[in-house]
Amino acid sequence: MNSTRHPRGQKKTKGSRVSERHGEHGLQRNVLTRYAETARRALGRWPVTGWLIGGAEGEVSHTLRQGLLAALLIMVGSWGVGWLVTTPGSVLAFNEVLLPLRTTEVGVITSTVLLIVGTLLLLRSWLRLAQRTDLTGDDAVGLMRRALFTWGAPLLLCFPIFSRDVFSYLAQGRLLHTGLNPYEHGVSEVPGWFMEGADALWAESPSPYGPLFLVIAQMIWFSTGGIPELGVAAFRLLAVAGVLLMLWSIPRLAEAFGSRPGWALWLCLLNPLSLMVFIPAAHNDPLMIGLMLAGAWYALRRRRLAAILLVTAAVAVKPIALVALPFVVLLSLPHTASYALRFREWLVAGSIAAALLIGGGLWLGVGLGWFTAALSAGSAVLQGAPVGLLGMAVGELAAMLGQADAEAVAVVVYDAARVFSAVVLALMLLRPRLGNPVLWAAYGLTVVVLCSSVIQPWYVLWLLPLYAVVHMYRGRVVTFVVLLLTVMVLASMVGQLWVAQWMDEWLIRGIAAAVAMLYLVYITLLDPATSAMFTVRERSQRWNAVDGWLRLRELSTPDTSWAASDVYTKAAR
Repeated sequence: MNSTRHPRGQKKTKGSRVSERHGEHGLQRNVLTRYAETARRALGRWPVTGWLIGGAEGEVSHTLRQGLLAALLIMVGSWGVGWLVTTPGSVLAFNEVLLPLRTTEVGVITSTVLLIVGTLLLLRSWLRLAQRTDLTGDDAVGLMRRALFTWGAPLLLCFPIFSRDVFSYLAQGRLLHTGLNPYEHGVSEVPGWFMEGADALWAESPSPYGPLFLVIAQMIWFSTGGIPELGVAAFRLLAVAGVLLMLWSIPRLAEAFGSRPGWALWLCLLNPLSLMVFIPAAHNDPLMIGLMLAGAWYALRRRRLAAILLVTAAVAVKPIALVALPFVVLLSLPHTASYALRFREWLVAGSIAAALLIGGGLWLGVGLGWFTAALSAGSAVLQGAPVGLLGMAVGELAAMLGQADAEAVAVVVYDAARVFSAVVLALMLLRPRLGNPVLWAAYGLTVVVLCSSVIQPWYVLWLLPLYAVVHMYRGRVVTFVVLLLTVMVLASMVGQLWVAQWMDEWLIRGIAAAVAMLYLVYITLLDPATSAMFTVRERSQRWNAVDGWLRLRELSTPDTSWAASDVYTKAAR
C-alpha cells in the first residue's frame, strides 16, 4: 500500500459516469459520427432494429439482450467454421444439418460473417455494460453474474473456436494412457493424432501442462471412449469450473483489498477474450487462475494448508502458477517485515508443494518432466513476443557475421531472458518493504510473460485478476487494455477459422478480416457511445478505498512492508 491516505468515506469519481460524460459531450467530432448517430436514432424507431441498436439512454437489459444475441451469432457461426474432427468416432462431423454450413462456400462465408459480427457485437455489449452500469455500486456484482450467465450459456454449445488446443489435451491424455511420457514424446506417437484435431505444433513437442492436468486429460479421454465431442464437452465443463472459482474469489479479494468487485468482474470475466478462451476454446487457463485466486483468498484468511494445496494444484495444471506461489503464501503472515517469517512460510509451502508435485510425477511415471518442460517452453516462437523476435534477430545476425548456429544463439538469448526474470523475481521477494503480495505477484508474472519467447493472446488473462482485485484503473491504461483485448481476440479469431481444404482459405479469412476492420473502425471511432472508451485524453490512474485515485507515475515503493492490517475489510482477517 502507498503511504498517502485519504478518508475512507470520501466521495469517489465514478468511472462509469466519466465514461457517460465523454459519451454525452465531445463525441460529435466529425460528420461521419453525426451521420452514425442519426442512423442509430432512425433504426431505434423500429421494433426489431430498436431491440438491437438501442439509444443513448438504453437500459442495462438492452445491453444484456444485445450480448445474448452476440453469443447466439457466435454459436451458430462456430457450427460452420469452428474446429470439428472427422474421425469415425465423431457424432457431428457428418451431420446432414451441419454439412451445408461446413462444406459449401455460401455456408462457410455466412458462418464466418456471423462469427466475426457476433464477436464484435459482444465487444460492444461489454463496453456498453460499463457505460450503462455503475460498476462501483453495490448491485454491480449481481449484474455482472447475470451478464456472465446470459452471455456464456450459448457459448457452451459452440464448436471449439479461437484455439484448438482442447484436441491436444485429448491427444496428450491418450498418450499418457498408452504408457508414454507426454514430457518426452509428442502426440505424433499415437496413431491418427492429426485426424483427431491436434495442432501440428504438438507433433514432437513436450506437454507444457502439469501432472494433475495430464491425469485429468487421461481420465477424460478414457471415460469418453475417444469420442471427440464428448471430450470437448468434458474439458469445457472443467473450464466452467475454473470460471465459477474466479466468479467466487474475485469479488471477495477485491472487497478485501478495497478495489471494486463489480469492476473487477467486468474486466476479468466479461471481456470477449476471456469469454472465448474460457468457454468455446475450453482452455485450462480458467482452472489455473481460479485455483490460484482461491488459494490467495484462503491465504488471506490464514488457512495456510488450504492455500498451499490450492496454489500447488494450480501449478499442477499450468506450471506458470509457480511464479505466484511465493507471493501468495505471504498473505498468511501478520506482516512481511520479518525475513524470518518470510523464509519460514516459503520453506513450509515449498516443502509441501515439492512433495506433492514430485510425488505426483513419480506416481505417474513422468518424474520432473513437467518442470523441465515448463523451462523449455518457448521453442516455438510467436512472432509477437519481444524476446522471441530479439532472439531470432540476434541469431540471424550472428550467423551472418560468423559461423554461429542462428538457432543455438537464439536459445542463449531466451535462456538469458529467463535468468533475468528469475533475478527480478528474487529481488522483488527479498525487498525489505514488500508491497501487497497479490499486486507484486502480478508484477512478477508480468515480468515472466514479457521475458518469454512465446506470448499467446490469453496470457494477459493470467494478469488481469491479480491487478484488478487490488486496484480499479481508469484513463489511458484502460484504453490500452481494451484495445489489446480487442486486437487479440479479432486477430486470433480470423486466424483460427476452420475452412475445408477445397475452399479458398485466404478468401474466407480476407472476408473475416474486412468485416472485423469495418466494424472495429465503427465502434472505436464512429459509434457515439463506444468511441468514448477509446479516448487517450484521460491520465492513467488507479484507485482503491484506502489510497483514493493516484496517477501511475506517482507511485513508489511503499513506506512500510505489507501487513495483514492493510486488509481493507475485516471479513478476510
